[in-house]
Amino acid sequence: MTTARAPTPAPMPAQGVAAAAAAGTVLLTLSSAQFLMTLDSSVMNVSISTVAQDVGTSVTGIQTAITLYTLVMASLMITGGKLGEILSRKRAFAIGCVVYGVGSLTTSLAPNLAVLMIGWSLLEGMGAALIMPAIVALVASNFGRSERPRAYGLVAASGAIAVAAGPLIGGLMTTYASWRWVFAGEVLIVLVILLLTRRMVDVPANPEAKLDLVGTALSAAGLGLIVYGVLRSGSWGLVKPKPEAPVWLGTSPVVWLVLGGGVVLWLFMAWERRRLAAGRAALLDPKLLRNRLLRGGLVAFFLQYLLQAGLFFCVPLFLSVALGLSAVATGVRILPLSVTLLLAAVGIPKVWPDVSPRRVVRLGFLLLFAGITSLVAALEAGAGPQIVTGPLLLAGLGIGALASQLGSVTVSSVPDESSAEVGGVQNTVTNLGASIGTALAGAVLISALTTSFFTGIRGNSAVPQNLADQAQVTLSSGVPFVSDQQLEKGLAEAGVDQQTSDAVMQENSTARLAGLRASLFVLALLALCSLFLTGGIPTRQPGSEVAQSVDPLLGADPPAGGSDGSTGRA
Repeated sequence: MTTARAPTPAPMPAQGVAAAAAAGTVLLTLSSAQFLMTLDSSVMNVSISTVAQDVGTSVTGIQTAITLYTLVMASLMITGGKLGEILSRKRAFAIGCVVYGVGSLTTSLAPNLAVLMIGWSLLEGMGAALIMPAIVALVASNFGRSERPRAYGLVAASGAIAVAAGPLIGGLMTTYASWRWVFAGEVLIVLVILLLTRRMVDVPANPEAKLDLVGTALSAAGLGLIVYGVLRSGSWGLVKPKPEAPVWLGTSPVVWLVLGGGVVLWLFMAWERRRLAAGRAALLDPKLLRNRLLRGGLVAFFLQYLLQAGLFFCVPLFLSVALGLSAVATGVRILPLSVTLLLAAVGIPKVWPDVSPRRVVRLGFLLLFAGITSLVAALEAGAGPQIVTGPLLLAGLGIGALASQLGSVTVSSVPDESSAEVGGVQNTVTNLGASIGTALAGAVLISALTTSFFTGIRGNSAVPQNLADQAQVTLSSGVPFVSDQQLEKGLAEAGVDQQTSDAVMQENSTARLAGLRASLFVLALLALCSLFLTGGIPTRQPGSEVAQSVDPLLGADPPAGGSDGSTGRA
């Protein structure tokens, strides 16, 4: 009696293997580029004092370079998307890589702050403004709609992993070699990326596309004013000016910078509508922003990056300042987030290819809410670094879930020929969200820390009244978030006796936790509110057989494609 054997699976045709290999190479190339775009800031943040000493400047000088890098990148992102249409996405990506590589090389060799700012803040910022919108467009041109959630998920995960891995890489390099090797290594990675770009499928340049110079100036000025205002809110004050900060008409300059930026952006949109009405090329078609699916995706992107940036601001402060961990140890503690982030970003589209994007996005915000609230609950006196592991695993799952859907949602909501424009707007929104998230988390933290610290030392009998009064005058702009070692050194230099010093340090430790809890509580509240702002996310995957579905509360989803019902190319 013979046993029937199962038929041997037919081997994959050579053409299919080649196509799969090409797709894998494209995905690796774009993910590597996204990783590089995000790595710089997270590495620089843990190496500020070393870099400042190495190039002969102050910590403030390096912080200015970081601010300028963010400013250049965010201001030119919409223009970078348009240049991708004019030059072709692949060419814009390659030019951006060259500019970025030259900037990285210049930074690695910088002898002073001026050269550092030219290389990192200016050249790398300009390169990133070309690369990041092109990444979004190149995913659209190299992957069909059904494949895009996984592709966008992996690319987005690469950027988030860079944020998590940056402190570890920066700490290792700064401790055992030099921060310069990070930027030198980026040059080598850029060269490899350039060699691999030939395998990408490109969309030909649009011969009718022209660069709107007035629109470019208006968009850059408007975005620049808003982003600069947000970035300076920590040192100048959001509304009420801090001591020694500039005062404009009785308030902090931040208010007027943000309002002025908003007015300039309104003028930009009016200018674009006027050009389109006259039949002339525009930098951005305002009709894109009327697309319900695109708006829903952009709002979710904004909230994701706001929450992500706020979390990455608070957790390293707890580990490195409150607990005194080194940059390397801090990076190791944050890495678990990268694991679950990658699993969710790649696994959800693979295991559940037809899942409702809206459901996954809501699950992502719910997981972020759970991770942040569990961290708030765990923050108490005597808590060790192990308390961040569980919350970061949950937060990583949440960020990965969002990453697996949002890129595909935004790009698939418009025709593919508009993908570069969408890429510019999308990256502008994410940069703005990250800037606001960091500023908001910092402002709430310092405010709560200051209130708790002053209340504590006034109610502590071991702290003399005159010392408490002097501290309140000296630290009226806000109590800094400092380690026990820094505070102990400062108190010793001020001649404070040991008993009083111990009492002040105890109150400072309690106030630090109060500040962190308050900041994380605000982030948790925003994560909860985000659940109610996902109505614009579609209930069907782009490219699925069902073009639209009916939501009992929201009505029919628009067809996957443009706001007028048009669909993009697969």
